[in-house]
Amino acid sequence: MTDVTVHGAGIFGLSVAWVCARRGATVRVIDPNGVGQGASNGLVGALAPHVPENWNDKKQLQFDSLVMAETMWAEVAELSGEDPGYARLGRLQPIVDEAELALAEARVESAKPLWQSKFAWQIVPQDAYAPYATSPTGLLIHDTLSARAHPRRCTAALAKALRALGVEITTDGPAIGKQVWATGVAGLEELSDALGTTVGNGVKGQAALLDFSAPEMPQLFADSLHIIPHTDGTTAIGSTSERDYTDPGSTDAQLDALIAKARTLCPPLAEAKILTQWAGLRPRARSRAPMLGHHPTKPGQFIANGGFKIGFGMAPIIGEIMADLILDNHDRIPESFRPEASLRKS
Repeated sequence: MTDVTVHGAGIFGLSVAWVCARRGATVRVIDPNGVGQGASNGLVGALAPHVPENWNDKKQLQFDSLVMAETMWAEVAELSGEDPGYARLGRLQPIVDEAELALAEARVESAKPLWQSKFAWQIVPQDAYAPYATSPTGLLIHDTLSARAHPRRCTAALAKALRALGVEITTDGPAIGKQVWATGVAGLEELSDALGTTVGNGVKGQAALLDFSAPEMPQLFADSLHIIPHTDGTTAIGSTSERDYTDPGSTDAQLDALIAKARTLCPPLAEAKILTQWAGLRPRARSRAPMLGHHPTKPGQFIANGGFKIGFGMAPIIGEIMADLILDNHDRIPESFRPEASLRKS
């Protein structure tokens, strides 16, 4: 039996702990801030794929992870007795003009082999979704691969499921056995300081949760804005992507503008009450892909960091890949996901 300590109780750390524990390892998770803080304390939870073209290892890995997500979150829900808010209902995107229609039609065909005919990129009339989703052309893209999850409910359910497996989750304590660092922005900053070069950074995001219930509706992606109806009868909107900021934890006029845009794009939100707002930093590795593998400055230890906007979508497969490496010394990490990809000089 292998002992594993995971530093960080965000979505990456909890997912690595989940797979290691289910494979029989004795696991401890340490996070001084508690479960699901930092970027994993967000509101949006859009589990959406890249467009089906110009395929690469990042897109393939994300596709594989999105396919795995349904099974993972069902198992978490069963073991924890908690609803993580997962549902695969797809995503709607307005088609605004003839150029976008031509591009969407091409992607209908490219999605078939790339998505292995398991899911579809479709062009549908807006009639079935108006006034929730409308389009200048009267047409929408509906992909059937996208899913949603409630970030806060996900981490809470996963933590409860881990405890049911005997995993200790603590704010302090000694590290045992093999160590994995999934410490988000703080970890990227620590690594950058140790190496004397920026290998990643925090990008601020802001989001809001509205009192609007449409749990059977697909998520809506319009004008770079995500609108996510959650299973608990709320709807999340977000998010900003800010490199320059003064206070990483405060909301401001940029979020106000997003809320106003959401009310325009989705008229049923016009009178919806704002329930809560969120601002925080999301860890972005220099390579733009999550950083997975052997830790660059801690010999014999491991790193899983840099989820940025796709952390919840990538979590199922990252847990599996990291457990392969940690427990079995089986390395199947794509080159673009290795720490070296963020250490190379551009």
